[in-house]
Amino acid sequence: MRVGIVGAGIGGLCAAVGLHRAGADVAVFERASQVRAGGSGLSVFGNGLRALDSIGVGEAFRAITSPEAATYQGGQRHPDGSWLSIYPMDAVNELRVVDRAPLHEILHSALPENVVNSGARVSSARSDGQIVWRDSSGREISEKFDLVVAADGIHSRIRQSLPNDPGVTYSGYSTWRGITDIPVDLHSEAGETWGVRKRFGIAPLMDGRAYWFAVLSVNREHQVNDDRTALDEHFGTWHDPIPELIAATSSNRIGYLPIDELAGNLPSYVQGRVVLLGDAAHAMTPNLGQGGGQAMEDAATLAALFTPLADSSDPAKAEIARILTRYEGLRLKRTQTIASRSRMIGLLAHKPGAGLTGVRDLILRATPTSALRKQLAWLQDWTPPA
Repeated sequence: MRVGIVGAGIGGLCAAVGLHRAGADVAVFERASQVRAGGSGLSVFGNGLRALDSIGVGEAFRAITSPEAATYQGGQRHPDGSWLSIYPMDAVNELRVVDRAPLHEILHSALPENVVNSGARVSSARSDGQIVWRDSSGREISEKFDLVVAADGIHSRIRQSLPNDPGVTYSGYSTWRGITDIPVDLHSEAGETWGVRKRFGIAPLMDGRAYWFAVLSVNREHQVNDDRTALDEHFGTWHDPIPELIAATSSNRIGYLPIDELAGNLPSYVQGRVVLLGDAAHAMTPNLGQGGGQAMEDAATLAALFTPLADSSDPAKAEIARILTRYEGLRLKRTQTIASRSRMIGLLAHKPGAGLTGVRDLILRATPTSALRKQLAWLQDWTPPA
């Protein structure tokens, strides 16, 4: 079967790798002139690891990450460094943290050279499987596919062309993300620090460097003239090693962007032969660290379900429709529930002002370890469909 995938982010490439290895004839369309990773670091929990195993790149991923991240004490801290809540370490024992760039390279290199078309601007993807796109020279091409996977991100043009698109909304907070240039001693402690309508997160990479993020409640139009000055202003007096992490990161490795999410739930991820995947289907806030993991789950699920049809030169339309119905049944509720819970975490972290932050911190301190373990187990309780 022929599969057209729009978007060469992590979700799109995971789908391409899984479907290609299953025997499908895959073409990926990426509008950027160069296929490269966006963002900085990524936390991959047990569910994401099983998804990568399912599409055949799990061992390569383990080779560029370390299980050490799962041994760090994590949870939420106060800006003075005292712990508000500590995660049970046995609940995150599969956690790996990775720089997105080498992960992206692993996925890209797992595909034949002619699979990914860079500089390819898709203008339409119809429910009958027809994709119209322009190559890097501007030439318009129309191709028919048995399956079209829309993995073109939160601002997906394909989703916008389908019925009932809820659009995108601003979460109320924006973030800086960075990866240090040099190793920084984290003292075997990671997780997040919560202040008044702002927070800072820390995650260790395999080589001793650290991935970090700083989140601030501001208007979407808020302008940052100098990232380092703003970071020092908001986080420079917080506990060690936060100031050191900021100082150890080159300005060109710091990115600032608003956090957007879908404004509502889609009633369906499928329209004819078109299926939405990753942020195109369920863009969520990053508060549970599951945006990438859910895209990986989507991709692995799609590859597993279509494996029996993948090497067919003329797959039956009815069978494609049946598989897409099953895909939606497996993915819709789970992804939308996780998105909802992630939104609630963001509200808890950012909504309280100075007067209510103390109450919020009391709630964190009072949350039983058993409840944290149950939540983390549920998030990671996923295996590819048989």
